[in-house]
Amino acid sequence: MIIVCQKCDSRLQVDEARVPSQPFAIRCPKCHSSVDSSLPGPALEQSGAAIGGASATEESRFEQPNPAPLFELQRQPQEPPTGASSSTDKLAELLSGLINQPTATGRKVSYARPAWDPRKVLLCVPEDSRESVARSLAANGYQVFVASDARQAVDRMRENLLDVVLLDPRFDPVEQGSVFVTREVNILRPAQRRRLFFVLLSPSLRTMDSHTAFLNNVNAIINVTEIDELPSLIERRVREYNELYKDFNTTLGIQAL
Repeated sequence: MIIVCQKCDSRLQVDEARVPSQPFAIRCPKCHSSVDSSLPGPALEQSGAAIGGASATEESRFEQPNPAPLFELQRQPQEPPTGASSSTDKLAELLSGLINQPTATGRKVSYARPAWDPRKVLLCVPEDSRESVARSLAANGYQVFVASDARQAVDRMRENLLDVVLLDPRFDPVEQGSVFVTREVNILRPAQRRRLFFVLLSPSLRTMDSHTAFLNNVNAIINVTEIDELPSLIERRVREYNELYKDFNTTLGIQAL
């Protein structure tokens, strides 16, 4: 169970087996203030889950999360089964990733993402295009999570394990899904925001329009008419993004997206 400190916004992990049935208070280890379990924290009030009137915001503070599920790409019958050769390839990719880590001598950060550590992408698009987009990304090496509504999207984003978020403004219009997702991105701390690549799938905006992307606080815009080229377009823009933060990532010793 996660409880948010009302003063410093720290997220506190509480053992659910020890949680009493009545509201309780604990001491925040960061600011040493008393945290009331019955009160929401400031970050929660600013997040997409604080927008009133939608069922995604009416959940109990202690309700179990329901994150977007993983999309499983069905293996075609003609594909060879995974065996020793694939294990060897995986080991080779692992060694390559270790070799390409930044060093004290200033070695460049590798942009190649090994197959054993695929980019994790959250898909927030209308139902009629979920299957095709998810299949296209999964076939190109992405680990795809598909959200069917705003609550699933927000719960998956709060795990802070994603690399890419794809949002179509028409996602879950009844529950204002695009608003929830956008606000969850906007409240991220700068260090977290730099590690999340936010893509807007638009029916009207021009693909790879950098100025419009900046105005919309996203990393890239892709028009839905070019959805068939989505994997290559994302790869191209992420490569440019990694080049922009190359020195920054090398200095911190972190892997590129």
